[in-house]
Amino acid sequence: MNLLTGRSARVWAGFAGAAVLLFGVAPLALSDFRLGLLAKYLCTAMVAVGVCLAWGRGGLLTLGQGVFFGLGGYAMAMHLKIADAGPGNLPDFMQLYGTATELPWWWKPFENPLFALAATVLLPMAVAALLGLFIFRRRVKGAYFAILSQALAAALAIWLIGQQATTGGTNGLTDIQGFFGYSLDDPVNQRMVYFVIAAALLLLIVIARQLINSRYGELLVAVRDSEERVRFLGYDPANVKLVAYVVAAGMAGLAGALFVPAVGIISPALIGIVPSIEFVIGAAVGGRASLVGAVLGAVAVAWAKTALSEEFPAAWTYFQGLLFIVALAFLPGGLASLAVLVRRRRATTEKKPTAIPVGEAA
Repeated sequence: MNLLTGRSARVWAGFAGAAVLLFGVAPLALSDFRLGLLAKYLCTAMVAVGVCLAWGRGGLLTLGQGVFFGLGGYAMAMHLKIADAGPGNLPDFMQLYGTATELPWWWKPFENPLFALAATVLLPMAVAALLGLFIFRRRVKGAYFAILSQALAAALAIWLIGQQATTGGTNGLTDIQGFFGYSLDDPVNQRMVYFVIAAALLLLIVIARQLINSRYGELLVAVRDSEERVRFLGYDPANVKLVAYVVAAGMAGLAGALFVPAVGIISPALIGIVPSIEFVIGAAVGGRASLVGAVLGAVAVAWAKTALSEEFPAAWTYFQGLLFIVALAFLPGGLASLAVLVRRRRATTEKKPTAIPVGEAA
């Protein structure tokens, strides 16, 4: 009991420390530009939380999270573009590329802010539920599941590019100026967006931790380790995996939605195969089985991409792929596993009995 109490105290102390860093230290220490970059990195970390749940705990290598990130991002961007255009007006890119005189029928529901907010999370979850039912019921897993995820990401990106008149095509939805009545040109409002993103990240971590430590979390690990035994015990592994997949999709959708006001753009280039792999790389490097490791790894890899891609634009992608391979081959548990090894070695050293000199023993 004392052990559990001590562990919970450490967890909540760490959570409080993270809140102080995000809400206190970062806004004071970073410029507006750097704080905006951090907001972008935190959106990537939100996706990593879902990857930790689905892949780290459930063994589902989700290489298509860009799909759900994009669905949430486009849902948010569509509403914001409509709001920027004003009542009765079309978004600027429709006036430039299209011939329509009114909004397409599937754009009209996004005029309602409540519908748009709900769609950023529920739409990715609904798509994931449909795909998951088809995939998991047919017992597709392993590399085949990863390939299907990537194919879905590629298909969505290609479809968006081909719908230039209604989705902005290759450019996507750009030049987003407002966020529910607040101008994004104002640094104060940009900081507000950062605080919203930081709060959402902490909330997702709490949700994921509760799921991981619940009975469902134990069942998810059991399905990962021995699916047939779980089926023999009377549980349906497809339903267990489906829940993790759907929750991870909702987290990615929320991340995409908040990414839009943080960056001011959403495009097919941000949701295809390469971005989907980047989401997984961050979690793998930090430690896919550790929430803290996945979050820190995602932030670190996103920062490295920004810093190193400026110096080595052509070589960064190869370096990123090599980083993923090295992490999986030589450090499957990510950097978080190093901390676990250090704690275990320290505990072993402390428990080792102290040798008693012969003279004293006599």
